Amino acid sequence: MFLTRLAVSGMSKRRLVRVSLLSRGFTMIEVLVTLIVLALGLLGIMGLQARGQQAELESYQRAQALVLVQDMVDRMNANRSDSHNKVYVNGVVATFPVGGGGNLVNCGALAGAAYDLCDWTNQLNGAAEVLSGGGCSTTNSADCAGAMLGARGCITYDATKELADSTGATMSGTGIYTVTVTWQGVAATSAPPASITCAQGLYPDDTMRRAVTATFRIANLNSP
Repeated sequence: MFLTRLAVSGMSKRRLVRVSLLSRGFTMIEVLVTLIVLALGLLGIMGLQARGQQAELESYQRAQALVLVQDMVDRMNANRSDSHNKVYVNGVVATFPVGGGGNLVNCGALAGAAYDLCDWTNQLNGAAEVLSGGGCSTTNSADCAGAMLGARGCITYDATKELADSTGATMSGTGIYTVTVTWQGVAATSAPPASITCAQGLYPDDTMRRAVTATFRIANLNSP
C-alpha cells in the first residue's frame, strides 16, 4: 500500500513537471505572437503617418499653385489693355513655361505685361519665402522656398473662341485665356488631361506632373 502511494505520488510529480514545461512553452509562443502583432501594428502606423505627410505636402503644393494661378489672372484682369492686345502671349516671353528654378530676375525696369510675367516667374521660382538664414536674390536662389517643387507656369490664348460684335465682325482679343501652373508631386498618380500640355515632359514622369488651370475672357467694352 505504501509503495503504491509512493509510486502514484512520483507519477503525479512527473506529470506536474511535464505540464509545467508545456505551460512555459505556450507562454513563450504567446509572447512571440504578441510581439509580431505589435510590430505589424507599429509598421502600419508608420506607413499611415508617411502617407499623411505626403498628403499634407500635396495639399500645401496645390494651395500654393492655386494662389499663383489666381495671382496671374488678377494681374491680367487689372491690365486689360495688354490682355486684350494679347501682349501676355506674344513677344514678352520667348517660350512657355516660365519658372522651373534658376536665379531671380530684377524686374524693376519693366512695366505692364513684361513686369507681370517677370514677377510671376520669380514667384514660381520661390521668391515669396526664404529658408531660415538663407538668401533669395537675383544672384542666389538656392534658398528660395516659396513655391512648389519644379513650379512652372504657362499662358495660352484660344483665338477660335473670339466673340463677334453686333455687325458680325470678330473682335480680336476676346478669346479664352488659360493660365496653368504645374509642379512635381511626391508620388505617382494619374497624368493630367491630354489638353493640358504645360511643362509636359519636364518631370521624371507625367504621372508626377500636377496641374491647375484657370480660364477667363477679356471683354471688349468698346465694341459696337
